Amino acid sequence: MSTAAKTYFDTKILALIAVAIVINIVGGQLNDLLRLPIFLDSIGTILVAVLAGPIAGAVTGVLTNLIIGLIFAPVAAAFAPVALVIGLVAGLLARAGWFKTVWQAAISGVVIAAALTLVAVPIRIYLFGGVTGSGADFFVAYFSSVGQTLFSSVALTVFGSNVADKVLSAVLVWGLVRQLPERLTAGYEYLKFSRAVA
Repeated sequence: MSTAAKTYFDTKILALIAVAIVINIVGGQLNDLLRLPIFLDSIGTILVAVLAGPIAGAVTGVLTNLIIGLIFAPVAAAFAPVALVIGLVAGLLARAGWFKTVWQAAISGVVIAAALTLVAVPIRIYLFGGVTGSGADFFVAYFSSVGQTLFSSVALTVFGSNVADKVLSAVLVWGLVRQLPERLTAGYEYLKFSRAVA
């Protein structure tokens, strides 16, 4: 294994990725159960990105979607590129110091939502005709009924539902990282860029 690979994927980071995938799956299943217009399936991805960087975050996102696609909902696998973008952008924002305060974390959530919208909209339109069976489909139907095009209906829905979801997820991660004891955060090199401050 190369030095770079060891840096990104040592045992501690692999264990973190595994825990984060479980967090993502539980959040996603909770969303499906309650039929919420948000997703709750990227909290673990953002957590890994903040603690271990963009590559580990991207890997977490992709693996989560592939596992959910295999076990629960095949639709999720098609959105693996979206999960990759979430982890990558969250890690880059963390590296830039944008998870130090709650307000920075909230703004990071908006940036993540904007970035993933660029990837999610074409997937949702061209593979699924704009409808994926999620709680957000109601909003696609609503925007279409008031005269919006399919593209703008999907774009507004994807961005709107993801702003709420990613801001909530980023703020939850900010709070979690702030509360984690030193013994659990030791060894995560990226944490020095985003350790929350009062």
